[in-house]
Amino acid sequence: MVITGRLVLLALLGVVPVIAYPGTTSILLWALLLAVLAGLDLALAASPRRLGISRTLPESVRLGEDSASTLVLRNDASRRMRATVREAWQPSAGAQDPEQSLDLPAGEARRRSVHLRPVRRGILRVDTITVRSAGPLGLAARQLTVEAPGVLRVLPPFNSRRHLPSKLRRLRELDGRSAVQIRGAGTEFDSLRDYVRGDDVRSIDWRATARRRDTVVRTWRPERDRHVVVVLDTSRTSAARILDEPRLDTGIEAALLLSVLAERGGDKVHFLAFDRRVRARVDSTAKGNLLGSLVSAMAPLEPELIEADFSRVAAQVRAASAHRSLVVLLTALDAGAVEEGLLPALPSLTERHVVVVASVRDPQLEDLRADRSTASATFRAAAAERALLDRAAITAQIRLLGAEVVDAVPAELPPRLADAYIRLKAAGRL
Repeated sequence: MVITGRLVLLALLGVVPVIAYPGTTSILLWALLLAVLAGLDLALAASPRRLGISRTLPESVRLGEDSASTLVLRNDASRRMRATVREAWQPSAGAQDPEQSLDLPAGEARRRSVHLRPVRRGILRVDTITVRSAGPLGLAARQLTVEAPGVLRVLPPFNSRRHLPSKLRRLRELDGRSAVQIRGAGTEFDSLRDYVRGDDVRSIDWRATARRRDTVVRTWRPERDRHVVVVLDTSRTSAARILDEPRLDTGIEAALLLSVLAERGGDKVHFLAFDRRVRARVDSTAKGNLLGSLVSAMAPLEPELIEADFSRVAAQVRAASAHRSLVVLLTALDAGAVEEGLLPALPSLTERHVVVVASVRDPQLEDLRADRSTASATFRAAAAERALLDRAAITAQIRLLGAEVVDAVPAELPPRLADAYIRLKAAGRL
């Protein structure tokens, strides 16, 4: 049972007769009257247990876009239902009108929609709906929380998509004139031709020779499809917020732009979200749309409050691609985590692959370093200077180990990483 504001106001009106006729009897009589009216109103209220509920939700929505949770409510009771319905959405769902009134005659159904504008990427869940059915007097109500589960997948916004057309134009300009480093005779089958003295006997195609009754050899060409392995760090360092956005979300934006660009450039893309184990994996060789597969796999990713185990990255890259590849590590350049984890693991990657380490830099460090107006600001400037010097030292160590480094503020990291990929491809290093 739930009492309403009307019952409270009616109880306050009882002050007048109590003052006019002071005494215990008048107080008890007024309290008895209120109890009878509330009990009668509660008995006449329609039972919320007789309310049929069905929910309709879109499978997914992109972060920043509007969506709606639609409920179909059917009154199976014999009385008219005057109720308030409230959906239990979490705050990050951005529900604009989670509580709505309902006036539903017996045997009829109504449709109600809650408008959603999510403010965070991830999996949003709603499990219950609270129904408060009031009586005809509006003094008391029956309240019940019923199960009505729903799931909404909020996909990454992919704001860096706006850079894609210009990067694709640059890739097309490279067609036909990019340098290709040919290693050996190549591994990709090209065609068959007649045997000529001096040809390697290991290239003879014996089946074709038997069919034609002439000795035939296979010709090979260098492998055209490069492999790009994108490794996104989901360890504790990815939880740091830079410009009110987690470092993980900036890494997702950069990974999306690079992956789509590489696929449209004719390369095979492998994506891994990793800390101590693989949290998500997508391969462009699988059937389906790469972009759709990537955003679906990235949507539920959350930072794990554990240290990344970079010693396992080489094995994971080898499992994703057995070829020489471009390996992009999207991680943090924090001094402690890199020196103990990433630096010892880099040689095993750089001796076989082309490695790029990409990291997002906090632009506030530059602002803090420049501000020396007060004593406290000077101390902060010194701390910012120390952090930037440590970052520069780590960048130099990574380059000495043979890896490229892309270090940029959040808005610039995706396009600069794409530029690094285009530059490496133009130089024939992939």
